[in-house]
Amino acid sequence: MIQLNGLTKRYGEHAAVDDLTFTVRPGLVTGFLGPNGAGKSTTMRMILGLDLPTSGSATVMGRPYRELRHPLHTIGSLLDASAVHPNRSAYKHLLFLAQTNGIPDTRVREVLDLVGLADAADRRAGRFSLGMGQRLGIAAALLGDPPVLLLDEPVNGLDPEGVRWARTLMRGWAAEGRTVLVSSHLMSEMAMTADRLVVVGKGRLLAEGDIADFTGSDQLVVVRTPDAGSFARRLELSGARVDPGLSGELLVTGMTAPDVGRLAAAENVTLHELSTRGPSLEETFMELTRDAVEYGAAR
Repeated sequence: MIQLNGLTKRYGEHAAVDDLTFTVRPGLVTGFLGPNGAGKSTTMRMILGLDLPTSGSATVMGRPYRELRHPLHTIGSLLDASAVHPNRSAYKHLLFLAQTNGIPDTRVREVLDLVGLADAADRRAGRFSLGMGQRLGIAAALLGDPPVLLLDEPVNGLDPEGVRWARTLMRGWAAEGRTVLVSSHLMSEMAMTADRLVVVGKGRLLAEGDIADFTGSDQLVVVRTPDAGSFARRLELSGARVDPGLSGELLVTGMTAPDVGRLAAAENVTLHELSTRGPSLEETFMELTRDAVEYGAAR
Protein backbone atom coordinates (compact mmCIF):
# COMPACT_ATOMS: atom_id res chain seq x y z
CA MET A 1 0.00 0.00 0.00
CA ILE A 2 1.11 3.56 -0.75
CA GLN A 3 -0.37 6.40 1.31
CA LEU A 4 -0.01 10.12 0.70
CA ASN A 5 -1.21 12.55 3.34
CA GLY A 6 -1.10 16.28 2.57
CA LEU A 7 2.01 15.76 0.45
CA THR A 8 3.41 19.11 -0.68
CA LYS A 9 6.58 20.17 -2.49
CA ARG A 10 7.38 23.84 -3.04
CA TYR A 11 10.18 25.44 -5.00
CA GLY A 12 10.09 29.01 -3.78
CA GLU A 13 6.59 30.28 -4.47
CA HIS A 14 5.78 27.47 -6.90
CA ALA A 15 3.94 24.42 -5.58
CA ALA A 16 4.95 21.45 -7.73
CA VAL A 17 2.80 19.20 -5.52
CA ASP A 18 0.05 20.79 -3.48
CA ASP A 19 -1.55 18.96 -0.53
CA LEU A 20 -1.98 15.59 -2.25
CA THR A 21 -3.84 12.96 -0.26
CA PHE A 22 -4.76 9.56 -1.67
CA THR A 23 -4.18 5.84 -1.10
CA VAL A 24 -2.98 3.27 -3.61
CA ARG A 25 -4.52 -0.03 -2.52
CA PRO A 26 -3.23 -3.58 -3.06
CA GLY A 27 -4.86 -5.87 -5.58
CA LEU A 28 -5.43 -3.09 -8.12
CA VAL A 29 -3.59 -1.32 -10.91
CA THR A 30 -3.87 2.40 -10.14
CA GLY A 31 -3.23 4.75 -13.05
CA PHE A 32 -1.57 8.06 -12.14
CA LEU A 33 -2.57 10.62 -14.76
CA GLY A 34 -1.97 14.28 -15.41
CA PRO A 35 -0.67 16.64 -18.10
CA ASN A 36 2.99 17.62 -18.32
CA GLY A 37 4.00 19.64 -15.27
CA ALA A 38 1.17 18.20 -13.15
CA GLY A 39 3.54 16.96 -10.44
CA LYS A 40 3.43 13.21 -11.16
CA SER A 41 7.19 12.67 -11.35
CA THR A 42 7.83 14.86 -8.30
CA THR A 43 5.23 12.87 -6.36
CA MET A 44 6.85 9.59 -7.35
CA ARG A 45 10.28 10.88 -6.38
CA MET A 46 8.97 11.83 -2.93
CA ILE A 47 7.41 8.39 -2.50
CA LEU A 48 10.86 6.93 -3.21
CA GLY A 49 12.69 9.34 -0.92
CA LEU A 50 14.56 11.03 -3.77
CA ASP A 51 12.97 14.41 -2.99
CA LEU A 52 12.01 15.59 0.47
CA PRO A 53 8.50 17.01 0.85
CA THR A 54 8.01 20.55 2.08
CA SER A 55 5.19 19.17 4.21
CA GLY A 56 2.98 16.11 4.46
CA SER A 57 4.07 12.51 4.12
CA ALA A 58 4.36 9.56 1.76
CA THR A 59 4.62 6.03 3.12
CA VAL A 60 5.11 2.58 1.61
CA MET A 61 3.62 -0.28 3.62
CA GLY A 62 3.23 2.17 6.50
CA ARG A 63 6.82 3.50 6.52
CA PRO A 64 8.69 6.32 4.79
CA TYR A 65 11.03 4.96 2.13
CA ARG A 66 14.15 6.03 4.04
CA GLU A 67 13.16 3.68 6.89
CA LEU A 68 13.03 0.60 4.66
CA ARG A 69 16.07 -1.54 5.47
CA HIS A 70 16.09 -3.39 2.14
CA PRO A 71 13.93 -1.22 -0.14
CA LEU A 72 13.86 -3.55 -3.16
CA HIS A 73 12.13 -6.19 -1.03
CA THR A 74 9.30 -3.71 -0.37
CA ILE A 75 8.93 -1.51 -3.44
CA GLY A 76 10.23 -1.89 -6.97
CA SER A 77 10.34 1.18 -9.17
CA LEU A 78 11.02 2.40 -12.67
CA LEU A 79 11.49 6.15 -13.03
CA ASP A 80 14.18 6.47 -15.69
CA ALA A 81 15.14 3.37 -17.65
CA SER A 82 18.19 5.15 -19.09
CA ALA A 83 19.81 5.50 -15.64
CA VAL A 84 22.19 2.61 -16.32
CA HIS A 85 25.93 2.74 -16.91
CA PRO A 86 26.21 2.26 -20.69
CA ASN A 87 29.27 -0.01 -20.47
CA ARG A 88 27.72 -2.33 -17.89
CA SER A 89 25.94 -5.47 -19.05
CA ALA A 90 22.32 -6.07 -18.17
CA TYR A 91 23.36 -8.93 -15.91
CA LYS A 92 26.02 -6.92 -14.06
CA HIS A 93 23.66 -3.97 -13.61
CA LEU A 94 21.06 -6.16 -11.94
CA LEU A 95 23.68 -8.14 -10.02
CA PHE A 96 25.01 -5.02 -8.31
CA LEU A 97 21.46 -3.99 -7.34
CA ALA A 98 20.77 -7.48 -6.01
CA GLN A 99 23.96 -7.62 -3.92
CA THR A 100 23.18 -4.32 -2.20
CA ASN A 101 19.77 -5.62 -1.13
CA GLY A 102 20.60 -9.15 -0.07
CA ILE A 103 19.00 -10.72 -3.13
CA PRO A 104 20.49 -14.03 -4.40
CA ASP A 105 22.31 -14.04 -7.73
CA THR A 106 19.86 -16.62 -9.10
CA ARG A 107 17.09 -14.00 -8.99
CA VAL A 108 18.96 -11.92 -11.58
CA ARG A 109 18.65 -14.67 -14.18
CA GLU A 110 15.00 -15.18 -13.23
CA VAL A 111 13.97 -11.57 -13.87
CA LEU A 112 16.01 -11.34 -17.08
CA ASP A 113 14.11 -14.34 -18.36
CA LEU A 114 10.80 -12.90 -17.13
CA VAL A 115 11.25 -9.67 -19.12
CA GLY A 116 12.58 -11.38 -22.23
CA LEU A 117 16.23 -10.34 -21.93
CA ALA A 118 17.82 -13.69 -21.12
CA ASP A 119 19.61 -13.78 -24.49
CA ALA A 120 20.85 -10.20 -24.03
CA ALA A 121 22.09 -10.63 -20.44
CA ASP A 122 25.75 -10.04 -21.37
CA ARG A 123 25.17 -7.18 -23.79
CA ARG A 124 26.14 -3.68 -22.73
CA ALA A 125 23.15 -1.60 -21.72
CA GLY A 126 24.39 1.30 -23.85
CA ARG A 127 23.60 -0.77 -26.94
CA PHE A 128 20.04 -1.49 -25.93
CA SER A 129 17.09 -0.06 -27.84
CA LEU A 130 14.62 2.11 -25.96
CA GLY A 131 12.26 -0.84 -25.57
CA MET A 132 15.00 -3.14 -24.28
CA GLY A 133 16.00 -0.45 -21.80
CA GLN A 134 12.43 -0.35 -20.53
CA ARG A 135 12.45 -4.11 -20.07
CA LEU A 136 15.71 -3.86 -18.11
CA GLY A 137 14.16 -1.18 -15.89
CA ILE A 138 11.16 -3.41 -15.23
CA ALA A 139 13.53 -6.28 -14.39
CA ALA A 140 15.23 -4.06 -11.80
CA ALA A 141 11.85 -3.22 -10.28
CA LEU A 142 11.07 -6.94 -9.93
CA LEU A 143 14.38 -8.01 -8.39
CA GLY A 144 13.22 -8.14 -4.79
CA ASP A 145 9.81 -9.66 -5.65
CA PRO A 146 8.24 -6.65 -3.88
CA PRO A 147 4.59 -6.27 -2.85
CA VAL A 148 4.55 -2.68 -4.18
CA LEU A 149 5.48 -1.51 -7.69
CA LEU A 150 5.78 2.07 -8.92
CA LEU A 151 6.32 2.63 -12.64
CA ASP A 152 6.66 5.89 -14.57
CA GLU A 153 5.74 5.49 -18.26
CA PRO A 154 6.70 1.79 -18.35
CA VAL A 155 5.49 1.17 -21.94
CA ASN A 156 7.42 4.08 -23.45
CA GLY A 157 9.39 2.70 -26.40
CA LEU A 158 7.79 -0.74 -26.38
CA ASP A 159 6.36 -2.19 -29.59
CA PRO A 160 2.73 -3.41 -29.65
CA GLU A 161 3.75 -6.88 -28.46
CA GLY A 162 5.75 -5.31 -25.64
CA VAL A 163 2.91 -3.04 -24.63
CA ARG A 164 0.57 -6.02 -24.42
CA TRP A 165 3.17 -7.96 -22.43
CA ALA A 166 3.60 -5.08 -19.96
CA ARG A 167 -0.17 -4.74 -19.56
CA THR A 168 -0.53 -8.45 -18.83
CA LEU A 169 2.36 -8.28 -16.40
CA MET A 170 0.89 -5.36 -14.43
CA ARG A 171 -2.55 -6.90 -14.24
CA GLY A 172 -0.98 -10.19 -13.14
CA TRP A 173 0.87 -8.42 -10.31
CA ALA A 174 -2.36 -6.85 -9.10
CA ALA A 175 -4.13 -10.21 -9.29
CA GLU A 176 -1.47 -11.54 -6.91
CA GLY A 177 -2.46 -8.86 -4.39
CA ARG A 178 0.36 -6.42 -5.09
CA THR A 179 0.03 -2.65 -5.10
CA VAL A 180 0.69 -1.19 -8.56
CA LEU A 181 0.96 2.55 -9.29
CA VAL A 182 1.68 3.39 -12.93
CA SER A 183 1.81 6.71 -14.74
CA SER A 184 1.21 7.04 -18.47
CA HIS A 185 0.18 9.52 -21.13
CA LEU A 186 -1.41 6.74 -23.20
CA MET A 187 -5.08 7.04 -22.31
CA SER A 188 -6.18 4.08 -24.41
CA GLU A 189 -3.64 1.86 -22.67
CA MET A 190 -4.67 3.07 -19.22
CA ALA A 191 -8.29 2.34 -20.09
CA MET A 192 -7.33 -1.31 -20.68
CA THR A 193 -4.85 -1.66 -17.80
CA ALA A 194 -5.99 0.35 -14.79
CA ASP A 195 -8.66 -0.56 -12.23
CA ARG A 196 -8.55 2.86 -10.54
CA LEU A 197 -7.32 6.30 -11.56
CA VAL A 198 -5.80 9.26 -9.76
CA VAL A 199 -5.77 12.44 -11.86
CA VAL A 200 -3.69 15.47 -10.89
CA GLY A 201 -3.19 18.90 -12.40
CA LYS A 202 -0.91 21.74 -11.34
CA GLY A 203 0.10 19.65 -8.33
CA ARG A 204 -3.41 19.16 -7.01
CA LEU A 205 -5.76 16.20 -6.95
CA LEU A 206 -8.45 16.65 -9.61
CA ALA A 207 -10.26 13.32 -9.39
CA GLU A 208 -9.88 9.72 -8.26
CA GLY A 209 -12.05 6.65 -8.52
CA ASP A 210 -12.69 3.39 -10.32
CA ILE A 211 -12.08 3.36 -14.07
CA ALA A 212 -15.84 3.02 -14.63
CA ASP A 213 -16.36 6.34 -12.85
CA PHE A 214 -14.44 8.00 -15.69
CA THR A 215 -15.92 6.15 -18.65
CA GLY A 216 -19.24 4.66 -17.55
CA SER A 217 -21.57 7.67 -17.55
CA ASP A 218 -23.70 9.12 -20.35
CA GLN A 219 -23.85 5.82 -22.19
CA LEU A 220 -25.21 5.68 -25.70
CA VAL A 221 -26.96 2.51 -26.78
CA VAL A 222 -26.18 1.65 -30.40
CA VAL A 223 -28.84 -0.32 -32.29
CA ARG A 224 -28.66 -1.72 -35.81
CA THR A 225 -31.84 -3.26 -37.18
CA PRO A 226 -33.54 -3.64 -40.57
CA ASP A 227 -36.65 -2.22 -38.87
CA ALA A 228 -34.92 1.04 -37.87
CA GLY A 229 -37.79 3.42 -38.64
CA SER A 230 -40.55 1.57 -36.81
CA PHE A 231 -38.32 0.54 -33.90
CA ALA A 232 -37.14 4.15 -33.45
CA ARG A 233 -40.74 5.25 -33.05
CA ARG A 234 -41.40 2.46 -30.57
CA LEU A 235 -38.32 3.47 -28.54
CA GLU A 236 -39.47 7.08 -28.44
CA LEU A 237 -42.93 6.03 -27.26
CA SER A 238 -41.15 4.21 -24.41
CA GLY A 239 -39.43 7.43 -23.33
CA ALA A 240 -36.07 7.12 -25.07
CA ARG A 241 -34.41 9.69 -27.28
CA VAL A 242 -33.32 8.33 -30.66
CA ASP A 243 -30.89 9.97 -33.05
CA PRO A 244 -29.76 8.60 -36.41
CA GLY A 245 -26.13 7.54 -36.70
CA LEU A 246 -23.88 8.18 -39.70
CA SER A 247 -24.09 4.57 -40.87
CA GLY A 248 -27.80 3.97 -40.38
CA GLU A 249 -27.57 2.89 -36.75
CA LEU A 250 -29.85 4.24 -34.03
CA LEU A 251 -28.22 6.12 -31.15
CA VAL A 252 -30.41 5.73 -28.09
CA THR A 253 -30.23 7.63 -24.81
CA GLY A 254 -32.51 7.47 -21.80
CA MET A 255 -32.79 3.68 -21.90
CA THR A 256 -30.32 0.97 -20.96
CA ALA A 257 -29.12 -1.68 -23.39
CA PRO A 258 -30.95 -4.49 -21.52
CA ASP A 259 -34.20 -2.49 -21.69
CA VAL A 260 -33.71 -1.90 -25.42
CA GLY A 261 -33.11 -5.63 -25.89
CA ARG A 262 -36.23 -6.57 -23.94
CA LEU A 263 -38.32 -4.12 -25.98
CA ALA A 264 -36.92 -5.54 -29.22
CA ALA A 265 -37.79 -9.06 -28.08
CA ALA A 266 -41.29 -8.04 -27.12
CA GLU A 267 -41.82 -6.38 -30.51
CA ASN A 268 -40.17 -9.24 -32.48
CA VAL A 269 -37.59 -6.82 -33.85
CA THR A 270 -34.46 -8.34 -35.37
CA LEU A 271 -31.28 -6.76 -34.00
CA HIS A 272 -27.97 -6.84 -35.86
CA GLU A 273 -26.19 -4.86 -33.15
CA LEU A 274 -26.91 -3.87 -29.57
CA SER A 275 -23.94 -2.21 -27.88
CA THR A 276 -23.02 0.76 -25.74
CA ARG A 277 -20.70 3.70 -26.19
CA GLY A 278 -19.50 6.04 -23.51
CA PRO A 279 -17.06 8.92 -23.34
CA SER A 280 -13.50 7.70 -23.85
CA LEU A 281 -10.98 8.05 -21.06
CA GLU A 282 -9.12 10.53 -23.25
CA GLU A 283 -12.21 12.73 -23.56
CA THR A 284 -12.85 12.61 -19.82
CA PHE A 285 -9.19 13.31 -19.07
CA MET A 286 -9.10 16.31 -21.42
CA GLU A 287 -12.21 17.74 -19.80
CA LEU A 288 -10.84 17.25 -16.28
CA THR A 289 -7.46 18.82 -17.05
CA ARG A 290 -8.35 21.57 -19.52
CA ASP A 291 -7.64 24.27 -16.91
CA ALA A 292 -4.53 22.51 -15.58
CA VAL A 293 -2.42 22.30 -18.74
CA GLU A 294 0.89 24.07 -18.34
CA TYR A 295 1.62 24.46 -22.05
CA GLY A 296 -1.43 24.31 -24.27
CA ALA A 297 -1.57 24.61 -28.04
CA ALA A 298 -3.42 27.51 -29.60
CA ARG A 299 -7.06 26.78 -30.42
